[in-house]
Amino acid sequence: MLKSFFTDGTLMKKTLKVSQFYSQQKERFQLSLYTQERTLESLIVNHEVSRPGLILCGFTKKFAYDRTLIFGETEIVYLENLPQKELSTYIETMCSFDIPCIVVSKGLKPPKRMVEVANRRRIPVLGTTLGTQEFSRKLTGFLEQYFAPHTFVHGSLADVYGVGVMYLGASGIGKSECVLDLVERGHRLVCDDVVHITRVGENTLVGMADEKFGNHMEIRGLGIIDIFRLFGIRAVRSRKRIEVVVELVHWEENVAFDRTGLADRTTEILGAELPLVQVPLVPGKNITVISEVIAMNYLLKLKGYHSAKEFNRRLLEEMGQGSYIDELSE
Repeated sequence: MLKSFFTDGTLMKKTLKVSQFYSQQKERFQLSLYTQERTLESLIVNHEVSRPGLILCGFTKKFAYDRTLIFGETEIVYLENLPQKELSTYIETMCSFDIPCIVVSKGLKPPKRMVEVANRRRIPVLGTTLGTQEFSRKLTGFLEQYFAPHTFVHGSLADVYGVGVMYLGASGIGKSECVLDLVERGHRLVCDDVVHITRVGENTLVGMADEKFGNHMEIRGLGIIDIFRLFGIRAVRSRKRIEVVVELVHWEENVAFDRTGLADRTTEILGAELPLVQVPLVPGKNITVISEVIAMNYLLKLKGYHSAKEFNRRLLEEMGQGSYIDELSE
């Protein structure tokens, strides 16, 4: 049902050019370059990092060559103590694979033969003064965030009582107006029109604004407005975990909308399951207040209290005891 709201497919894949990583993260990761600059055109294609292991003995089976390779003190000392002929053979074998990047940690220098072969094979060899474990941990965190599954959705995202509420619906149905009213009531805008969604972990989605649009909103009949400049810093935030999806739809008499709330509806985005609330629109309906109630009701459910199910339980108990039927017969 929600596929029509995705602007560019359900999953977008990234690659990271080593030149981009090197230029933008040089100070953070204390990087230096041992190979020629032309090797920086290589691409990192996933978030995984690895130590070279048995490939340094010429064993090629199960070699995870598509990962960023980290050489620590153990690997460098081992290579330095190899006879030159064996060193050359093992380096040639390793570099025959399309390795995206090699990083030597702890301020150590790679063997001269490694740099020569890497230049010829156009494999970048970087150095860092960080310790092996520290660098591995930081790089893994950076790459996991960079390569996290993501997509773009046509909608609006607001922080309502600390709950990330994303609004979906047909163009012009009133998503932006609803969020604008929420901002006026003291809630916060995350983004409007295009929501950039990233999956963090197994079942957590984080929404943020598209870089070009920022804290702006498009209000039909008024145009583009800047929420930050109009309402101040309290009215905006850069990102928010998405916890509830609200789909605004036009009212139709022949459509059976949920009236009890007993059946918890869900939707799936990037493999993560989220609560879905479908709100039919009729003239005069206060969607802003309903949005606040949706957020508060979600918080109650997190605390273990489900209003609809609790009401249903009490009703069934009274019916079983005969009190509810007796009242009707009086």
